[in-house]
Amino acid sequence: MTAFRFRSLLPRGLYGRATLILVLPIVVLQLIVSTAFLQRHFEGVTRQMTQGIATELDFVLDGADQSLAEAARRAAILGMKVAPGNPDELAVAEKRYFYDLSGRTVIQTLREELRPGLGMVDLISLNRTVRLVTSTATGPLEVQIERRRVSASNPHQLLVLMVFASLLLTLIAYLFLRNQLKPITALADAASAFGKGRHLPYRPRGALEVRAAGTAFLDMRARIERQIEQRTLLLSGVSHDLRTPLTRLRLGLAMQPDTEETEALMADVADMERLVDEFLAFVRGDALESEELADPEALLDRVIEAAGRSGGKVAKGPVTGSGQVRLRPMAVSRALENLIGNGLKFGTRVEVGLTVTDRMVRFSVDDDGPGIAKDQREDALRPFVRLSEARDPNRGGGVGLGLSIAADIARSHGGALRLSDSPTLGGLRADLEIAR
Repeated sequence: MTAFRFRSLLPRGLYGRATLILVLPIVVLQLIVSTAFLQRHFEGVTRQMTQGIATELDFVLDGADQSLAEAARRAAILGMKVAPGNPDELAVAEKRYFYDLSGRTVIQTLREELRPGLGMVDLISLNRTVRLVTSTATGPLEVQIERRRVSASNPHQLLVLMVFASLLLTLIAYLFLRNQLKPITALADAASAFGKGRHLPYRPRGALEVRAAGTAFLDMRARIERQIEQRTLLLSGVSHDLRTPLTRLRLGLAMQPDTEETEALMADVADMERLVDEFLAFVRGDALESEELADPEALLDRVIEAAGRSGGKVAKGPVTGSGQVRLRPMAVSRALENLIGNGLKFGTRVEVGLTVTDRMVRFSVDDDGPGIAKDQREDALRPFVRLSEARDPNRGGGVGLGLSIAADIARSHGGALRLSDSPTLGGLRADLEIAR
C-alpha cells in the first residue's frame, strides 16, 4: 500500500518524469555537499579562527581590568575597538540572523573560550562586525572585531553559487532533454490520433531508437490503411456482384403472377438484400467518412427526430456539457440508430442522454426491454453470436450486427460501447463512448 501511494505521487507524463530524473540527483548532491562541506569545513575553520580571537580578547580584557585606557591600547595593537559597554546589554544573549550558520559557531566558541561574564554577542547591528559586551573589573566593556577575523567567508555565497550553477545546468539539460522528448511526444500524439480514426502528419526524427519506432509506426499505419482500402474495394465489388443477381430475381418474380409462393420468394429476396446490406455495413464500418467538427447535441436531436418520424417512442434524456467535437457524424448517427432500433425492437420506450467532458463524449441509450444478462453482454457485442435469452439480436429478422456495428464505430473513434442495466427504465443501457 505504501509503495502504491508513493507511485501515485510520481509524475505520470514523460516531461515530468524526465525532469524528476534530472532534478532529483542535483538536489541530493546539493544536500550532500551542504552537509559535508559547509557544516564540517566552514564550522571547523570558523571555530579555529574564533579560538584565536578569543586568546586576543583575553589579553584585551586583562588590560580592561586595570583601566579602559589600557584596554584601548591593547585593542589598538590587535586591530580591535573598545568602548564603555551598556550594562543592560549584559543580559541579552545574542543578536544574529537565523540563517547565519557560521555566526552560531562564533557565538558558541566565544562563550566556551572566554572567561565568565560575557554578555551579548551582536552580529547584526554593525555591518561585517562582531560586537560583544562583557563585564570587567572596571565595568561593562564593548569590543568590536571585524567579522572576517572570526569566521570564514560567508558560506551563503557558496550556496548561492551552487544554486545558480544548478539552475543553469538544469536549464541547459532541460533544453537538450526537450529536443529528445519532442519526437517521442509527437509519435505518441500520432499513434493516439490514429487510434481515434484520425490521420495526423508525422515525420520520424530524434535519436536512432525513436526514429526506428517512428518508422515502424508509419509502416504499420500504411499497412492498416492499405488493408482497409483493399477491403472496402473488395466489398464494393462483392456488393455489386451480389446485388445484380438479387435484382434479376426481384424483377423475375415481379413478372410472375401474385401467388403465395411468389410472395414467399419475394420475402426471401428482401431478406437476402437486407442481410447483404447489414453485413457490408458491419465490415465497412463507415471507414471512408472523414472527421469534422460537429455538435453532439444537435446530432442527437436529429437522430431522435428521425426515430420519432419512424413511429418509435424515443425521448431525450439528460444532457451534460456542450461543445464542438471531432467525429464522423454519419457513423455516429448510424451507431445511435442501431442502438435505438435495438431498444425499440425489444422494448416500448427509449431514452437517449448525452454527456460531454474534456476527454470524451458519451451517448447513453436506455430502454425498458428485458435487458441482457451480465454474463452475455460481452458475447452480445460480437458479430453473429445468437443469444439464447428473450433479447436475441437475431430476432425479428436481424442478423446480430446492430451492437457489433455500434461497437466498431465507437472503437474507430478511440472509445468503446459498454452495456449495463438501465437505472431509469429498467432495461438495457448502452453507453456509446467517443474519445476527444
